[in-house]
Amino acid sequence: MVGSSSGVNSAGATVVRPMATKAARKQVGQLPEGVEGVRKSVAKRRKYRPGTVALREIHRLQKSTESVIPKLPFQRLVREVARAENPDARFSSLALCALQEAAEAYIVSVLDDANLACIHAKRVTLMAKDVALAKRIRGDF
Repeated sequence: MVGSSSGVNSAGATVVRPMATKAARKQVGQLPEGVEGVRKSVAKRRKYRPGTVALREIHRLQKSTESVIPKLPFQRLVREVARAENPDARFSSLALCALQEAAEAYIVSVLDDANLACIHAKRVTLMAKDVALAKRIRGDF
C-alpha cells in the first residue's frame, strides 16, 4: 500500500500504519492532519475539438423554426427606426413578427452568399469583405 508502513505488534500480527510525512498524504490523497471537511470531486469539463460545438449549434438552429433574433430587442429597434420617420407610428404584433421573419430570411440569404464567396476564395473563415461582395453582387447597398 502506498503511503503506509507496516510493522509487527506485540501479538505478532502485522499492522499497517499510515505514514506521517506530507508526501505520503499527498500520494494517497488524504487531507492533511487537523483539516476537517469533505473532499469534493470536481468533474473535468469535456474539451471538444475546435468547431465541434459550432457545428452542433448550427445543426440545432437549422432544425428549429423559432426566431434567432430575440423578439423584444428587435421590436425596440423597429420602433426606434420608425419613430425617427413618423413619431405616431404604431405596429400590430403580427406586423412585427412579419418584419422579423423577413429580416432573418434576408440576413440568412446574405450570409449564405457570403459563405459561398468565402469558399470560392479557398477560405473557411467568413470575413467582412465576403459579406460586402455578396451584397454588391445582389445589388443591395
